[in-house]
Amino acid sequence: MSWNPALDPTIPIGDAVDAIEAVIVPRARDLGGFEVRRALPSVERQMVGPFIFFDQMGPAEFLTGQGIDVRPHPHIGLATVTYLLKGRMHHRDSLGTDQWIEPGAVNLMMAGHGITHSERTDGEMRTRPHAMFGLQTWLALPQKNEDDPAAFLHAPAALLPELEGEGKQVRLILGHAWGERVPVDTPSEVFYADATLAPGAALPLPDDHEDRGIYILSGEVTVGGQTFPAGQMLVFRPGDRVSVKAGAEGARIMLLGGATMDGPRHIWWNFVASSKERIEAAKEAWRAGDWAHGRFRLPPGDDAEFIPAP
Repeated sequence: MSWNPALDPTIPIGDAVDAIEAVIVPRARDLGGFEVRRALPSVERQMVGPFIFFDQMGPAEFLTGQGIDVRPHPHIGLATVTYLLKGRMHHRDSLGTDQWIEPGAVNLMMAGHGITHSERTDGEMRTRPHAMFGLQTWLALPQKNEDDPAAFLHAPAALLPELEGEGKQVRLILGHAWGERVPVDTPSEVFYADATLAPGAALPLPDDHEDRGIYILSGEVTVGGQTFPAGQMLVFRPGDRVSVKAGAEGARIMLLGGATMDGPRHIWWNFVASSKERIEAAKEAWRAGDWAHGRFRLPPGDDAEFIPAP
């Protein structure tokens, strides 16, 4: 899609630094040659809109025979969003979904009452060197949806709105922003976007969402005269009109947010819930290991192993 008036950076940015509510420096963790940087949850913020978990995966280069093996594990009370920039990942879940995740596509897994899934780089991927770079995020489900049946939704990159302005390209991944909407239903008001900015290009944040933040993937951005490098998340004050401007080398950023959640959430391992009782019930169900009759099943085609509860 061509130029969109909503991308015109007419918003003043001189005092925008006052609109920054939090600057989050992700915690890095080495998973054996594969680095993960976690921005949410953090001490500064548990959530930005419904986003309660935000991991940068890689970038990493794998040799022949190497790759990612995230064994089957459970989730409740959340929706996972896997978005790849490079590489491919094989998703299998207890609904019977067998989906290769490709760069630029939307992959939304609604855990609801409970789901089990695995993510691997297997098969042909292991026969050659390959790269991996992506983002794993979770959306906390509203209380009214915590016990919904699980579901998996996939939309290829070709179905997602792409906007172009002067020196900027934006792909809307989830929700609505800048006058466009993704044809994938979400349980709450949300926006999630991937933006590439040319040197000096400015992009306004959507002003129709209460919570808004950005994560800087590469390059650097300036907000209100202050410069922020790659690997940081900025969370902005609700209601302020804000633009971000790319530095001399340009920038790639993820924009995220939405409506403030209907209360805080408890997080334990891969479980998110509005009450500790829900967490405890899920713990017991997973530890029971009754894959035939219990709350959780193992993914068909990947049921030979699983990750035990901590």
